[in-house]
Amino acid sequence: MSATNTSLLTTPLNALHIELGARMVPFAGYSMPVQYPAGLMAEHVHTRTAAGLFDVSHMGQLKLIGADAAAAFETLMPVDVIDLPVGKQRYGLLLTDEGTIIDDLMFFNQGVVDGEPTLFVIVNGACKVGDIAHIQTRIGQRCKVVPMPDHALLALQGPQAVTALARLAPGVEKLVFMTGAAFNIAGCDCFVTRSGYTGEDGFEISVPAAQAETLARALLAQPEVKPIGLGARNSLRLEAGLCLYGNDIDTTTTPPEAALNWAIQKVRRAGGARAGGFPGADKVLAQIDTPASLQRKRVGLVALERVPVREHTELQSTDGRKIGEVTSGLLGPTVNEPVAMGYVEAAHAAIGTRVNAIVRGKPVPMEVRAMPFVPANYYRG
Repeated sequence: MSATNTSLLTTPLNALHIELGARMVPFAGYSMPVQYPAGLMAEHVHTRTAAGLFDVSHMGQLKLIGADAAAAFETLMPVDVIDLPVGKQRYGLLLTDEGTIIDDLMFFNQGVVDGEPTLFVIVNGACKVGDIAHIQTRIGQRCKVVPMPDHALLALQGPQAVTALARLAPGVEKLVFMTGAAFNIAGCDCFVTRSGYTGEDGFEISVPAAQAETLARALLAQPEVKPIGLGARNSLRLEAGLCLYGNDIDTTTTPPEAALNWAIQKVRRAGGARAGGFPGADKVLAQIDTPASLQRKRVGLVALERVPVREHTELQSTDGRKIGEVTSGLLGPTVNEPVAMGYVEAAHAAIGTRVNAIVRGKPVPMEVRAMPFVPANYYRG
């Protein structure tokens, strides 16, 4: 990755983005494409109906290597690492000692690689330096922590993603959601998982940086595929009810407050065979076991007037008392109504509860709704 005169880093696909007419913006320390000439709305719709290609090379990739890697990594998170089968991926949460969220991530059990058990981990771009340092400090004496700065990451998302990718990589269609394998795609050495951040079926593809442009051009040559920027990535993930680290979760939020209990398997909960043993366990497990102890909760919200409600907008009860704040919000292109997520006092978190968002000094009525706003389209076989 190279640095520009503005000290922003660039991904291996930077020249291709510019060639394709992308509008570039700073994001997570990188110059990244926010949209291409077609515009955010068209890119969003294309991903929902065909296949969109995203450059997510700003994300952090690393490997944890050694016989003790899984057990060591499990000490950092409230999720089951040890029992993750070879060939499968899981969502995880790095926690502080207070039980709040350092980052959310994906990890994959690659099995034995070059004679040693190996986990492949993807963390958020803005957090990757801190995450890798945290992991190295906490478990570096138990396994090898190997960053992969020489790799790019591409995401191919949408209902026709499998059609496009299988044309180049026969056999990839046999993968199901949250599984993966190595493939040669257009002469590039790729590691592919069937996963993503849009709520749609799709794939994330790790590739050596030197081969990234070759891979991207091969994918864009498929009739189903168009390039998609960060703007549509954001609107897609919000409609899918997926958190953005730094907006919807951070070191002030615990997993139960963030409505992420689903990510914590029974084996790590009270009464489980490997309960606790992670940072902040007492607090997190108490919140899971006693939901009434939660003072606030992350909820989905829909505005009842056609007024987009953006992040940091104050939320009030119908009698005018502040009860929370919006953390992400926009006009959802697929649902065609203003959607948001945010935190409210627990007493106002039930589905159907009415609240007011204060937009330019005026109350906009909103209703707490279930997420996702758009049903997930993952392929589970």
